[in-house]
Amino acid sequence: MTSEAFPTIDLSKYDQLTEGSATILFPKNKVFYNHVQQYNRDLSCLAIRAFTELYQEEKVLLRRKRNKQPVTDGAQPSTEDVTETLTKADAEEKAKKQPYAIVMEALSASGLRAIRYAKEIPLIKSIIANDLSAAAVDSINVNIQHNQVGNKVTSNHADAIQYMSQHKDEYHVIDLDPYGSAAPFLDSAMQAVKNGGMMLITCTDMGVLAGNGYPEKCFALYGGSNVGGDATHETALRLVLNMIATTGAKYRKSIEPLLCLSIDFYVRLFIRVHQSPIKVKELAYNTMMMSKCSGCYSVTEQRLGKISHNKNGSKKFGLATGASHIGPNCSFCGYVNHIGGPMWAGNLHNKDFIDRVLSLQAKADDKIYKTLPRIKGMLTMAKNELDAHFYFKPTSVSSVLKIPAPSIETFTGALGNLGYHASLSHTVPNSIKTDAPWETIWFIGKKLAEKCKLDKSKLSETTAGYKILSNDDVGKDIDLNKLKAESGSTDMEDSDWLFQRNEVSDQVNQLRRIKIVRFQENPTKNWGPKSRPK
Repeated sequence: MTSEAFPTIDLSKYDQLTEGSATILFPKNKVFYNHVQQYNRDLSCLAIRAFTELYQEEKVLLRRKRNKQPVTDGAQPSTEDVTETLTKADAEEKAKKQPYAIVMEALSASGLRAIRYAKEIPLIKSIIANDLSAAAVDSINVNIQHNQVGNKVTSNHADAIQYMSQHKDEYHVIDLDPYGSAAPFLDSAMQAVKNGGMMLITCTDMGVLAGNGYPEKCFALYGGSNVGGDATHETALRLVLNMIATTGAKYRKSIEPLLCLSIDFYVRLFIRVHQSPIKVKELAYNTMMMSKCSGCYSVTEQRLGKISHNKNGSKKFGLATGASHIGPNCSFCGYVNHIGGPMWAGNLHNKDFIDRVLSLQAKADDKIYKTLPRIKGMLTMAKNELDAHFYFKPTSVSSVLKIPAPSIETFTGALGNLGYHASLSHTVPNSIKTDAPWETIWFIGKKLAEKCKLDKSKLSETTAGYKILSNDDVGKDIDLNKLKAESGSTDMEDSDWLFQRNEVSDQVNQLRRIKIVRFQENPTKNWGPKSRPK
């Protein structure tokens, strides 16, 4: 584009930056642009496109269901009926292609994200690009004009919290990407989103959210505490989800996580919101506390509600029963337990939604979407994650027991042979998610110590490792002879059988062999969240 095409804009006063389909103008030498966040924006474009297609398809199917007229007495439909049906079907197919989605970007800054949405997502009808800063709104207006998207994008100068609270049930999509925590914006955003709509939420305050150095601040913002450890980034996701779920429950709204990712220095969550009082009743069951041992890092969980089923199939809700194995001290090593939560206990992802995004990713133009390999990598990993809580590193087990670090294949093989499932995690490399309890994990650890002929007398008796190795209750209910007999391998030694390859370890290894970009490659020197814009 040239300055002649836009006589009111003196392009010599601006630095130009192109990302995706948008070219953004910044005042000379005042560019606040973070290269690393292009992944966030690329993924958001594809996710919103997937959602808008899904939402439109649901509406068409609902209309078809309502208009369906059954044929009775063996009568054949008349020509007029067929013509009318075809006309309706054609109209519905045409409607599927018509832009309809109303979007709000609550904290728009330069307008880059809103402009990309307008140019790259066909079903978007209109976008509000809002910002509290008057200078930012001026920048948005310049960029709307420069990109010729005034027919879809409208700037707005307002406090996002006040604005959203005044526009209830208005937006199909709301994008919250603040500097720091999104917590202050959630209440009004939950009111502004339509039934069945989608919210995109970013939190960049990972020092608070994923650490255990500021438990009081984490609790104040998110209504729960993190306790650190291997799975601290998954705990961060679950804390944010719980805050969103409890916020929505006040308005009789439930949440459906579609894709929740821990990325670099922030978390990014894609969530559908439904007006569903019956689902709100499930919130207590989908909320849990956790305890983490300060010595061996074992994790135990406690849901805050329970669901039972009556004979007629209806659900009955009640109070959860306290877990007898959770106390002030760890049952494995005796060290002090620390309590975290409350946090979300449901799933983090919807695999069907991930498949839909991946299908768009496979067809996307790599000249526009520069981060397609990484999108494929993280979403493939998220899709294959086990629907279990938290993950651990085999190196953490070896560190406690003072033994050589086992490989991922060795540990997942043992989990599979003991009858459990395992997967990798998108958040941290070389970590394992499993549905096995920690008693089983420590049983495997003890077998690894036996295999390497560890002399526990060389360990201090006060260490967690020594106490676990000396705890005869760990794994006492695991009958290796019975499991070996069931597998037809009675002639094998215990350690040979336990650590042999199987379907579980093969599936994990197959995923590890895929050449996928999971983590950010350094785009610039000293990249990161950067300072708050002035």
